[in-house]
Amino acid sequence: MIRSPWQTVRQWNGAEEKIRNHRYGIIETSAGKLTAIHFRPWPKWFAWPEVWPVGPEYHARGKSDRCLLYYNQPWQHSSFLALKYVVTTASTPYASCCAALTTLDAIAQIKQTDAILCDASNSRLTDRLLQRHGWQPHKPQRWHRNFIKRFYGQYPNIQVPLDASTASA
Repeated sequence: MIRSPWQTVRQWNGAEEKIRNHRYGIIETSAGKLTAIHFRPWPKWFAWPEVWPVGPEYHARGKSDRCLLYYNQPWQHSSFLALKYVVTTASTPYASCCAALTTLDAIAQIKQTDAILCDASNSRLTDRLLQRHGWQPHKPQRWHRNFIKRFYGQYPNIQVPLDASTASA
């Protein structure tokens, strides 16, 4: 059976096998809850604001209160995840961003990854905020702020299910 590289998971329960088998995805959250995980056939390499200067107040188009977190699991380093990009629409609260990060931690636990890496290029992501979410500075470079969130078998206590459909159970 050939599986489609474009799949979407809207229910957390029973999705572990799909999450484990896909290397590239987009976590979508809204109202502080997981909305969906969209799987992609290729990794996220760059984003529009990196190519075209849009300014510090840039938000993606679309309905308000939507957070999209792009992650990759590189073929060369399959025991790591890379947080590639986070984009929000207007009026996205902090809770929706936290839900996306919590979902990424849960995906790391399902995949049994050792760590998540990111390059925090946005100046609004302060070192203090990243440390509050368990990130540590990693491999300092001149023009990059690299951070890592290490697990090595010790995963945080994640409140699953994360989606609204099963949260009342």
